[in-house]
Amino acid sequence: MVEEECDKQRLGWREWVSLPELAVAAIKAKVDTGARTSALHAFRVEDFQERGQRKARFFIHPYQKRSDIAVACLAAVIDERWVTDSGGHREKRLVIVTPVQVGDRCWPVEMTLTNRDNMGFRMLLGRSVLQGRYIVDVDASYLSRPRPRISRQARRDV
Repeated sequence: MVEEECDKQRLGWREWVSLPELAVAAIKAKVDTGARTSALHAFRVEDFQERGQRKARFFIHPYQKRSDIAVACLAAVIDERWVTDSGGHREKRLVIVTPVQVGDRCWPVEMTLTNRDNMGFRMLLGRSVLQGRYIVDVDASYLSRPRPRISRQARRDV
C-alpha cells in the first residue's frame, strides 16, 4: 500500500452520516465514486430570496422506507446546476453547502437537492467529498460509525 493511502481512512460502500446544521442526526448514505457531486433527498423544495440571499426551504425523509418522519430544513443556495443521474436523465438542481459528519470528521460539502424517494438511499456521498480523505472498501459497510440508536417510534419499519 502506498504511504499516502495509509493516511486515509476507510469507508464502506454505505455509511451512516449526520448533517448537523440541518438537524439530521443520522442518514444512511451510499458512498458513490461514480457520482461527482453529493446528493440529498429533498421534497417540497421552496426556492426564495431573503435579505438579498437565495435560500431553499425543504424537507428530508432521513430514514429509508419511512415517509412518516420528515425534517424541515433551511439552507443558503450557492448554485443551480444541470445534473445527469445514473439513468441518463438530466435535471436542474439547487446546490447547497452544509457540514457533513462522517465518523469523527466534519467539513462543509456541496450537495444537490433532489427527490430520492424511489431510490435505495436518501443521500449519496460523491467522489469530490471522498477525494484525498478516504479509501472506499466495496466489501465493507458502516466503517465510520455503528448504526445509530433510533427511538422506538422511529425504529418501526426502518
